[in-house]
Amino acid sequence: MSPIPQEDVLVVPRTLLERAGIFQGFCGDTASYLPLLLDPRHTSWRPRASVEEDPSFKQLIPYCVLSWRAEDGTPRYFAYTRGGGQSEARLRAKRSVGIGGHIASTDGEHGDDVSYESGMKRELAEEVAIGGTWTSRCVGLINDDATPVGSVHLGIVHIMELERPEVASRESELVECGFDTLEKLLADRERFETWSQIALDAIASGAVA
Repeated sequence: MSPIPQEDVLVVPRTLLERAGIFQGFCGDTASYLPLLLDPRHTSWRPRASVEEDPSFKQLIPYCVLSWRAEDGTPRYFAYTRGGGQSEARLRAKRSVGIGGHIASTDGEHGDDVSYESGMKRELAEEVAIGGTWTSRCVGLINDDATPVGSVHLGIVHIMELERPEVASRESELVECGFDTLEKLLADRERFETWSQIALDAIASGAVA
């Protein structure tokens, strides 16, 4: 039996990303990409099992980085380790600062920004419980065609700014959870999945305000 859930997920043709301007790594120019990527004239719902190995499509993935600013003004970021039973075998036992997942057809029929927003909130609520209020801002995109998992996904990065550092895992596969400074996370950079490395580097470089 395939470990990939049989669900329809939101995708865009890779040619659409190429038309908008292909890039490797982080891109902060959301205004040039998001209206195109979330236009229902370009999106479609396709079986996840068929697109996981098909780089002619890019699965759109919200990638939420949880941030809390301490009393000294220093931001701290939520990080965790993906357990050995995680469904995406290519990411098992890796550290991560991103929470999110696929946008499913059950999140909205039109495959637009409303479907995307609904899916992002669902994924966030499924994986963690956040205490207090929070605000979200979209800060960029991640594309990594250098890895098999990256070649079929496109990350849309959101910074979630939390009122207080109360985040608990709702998934048994999300372990070793907690907040750390950017400095400490970068010191452990090699243990992180590629997208997290890209996101941390973008924050460190000032590309993410």
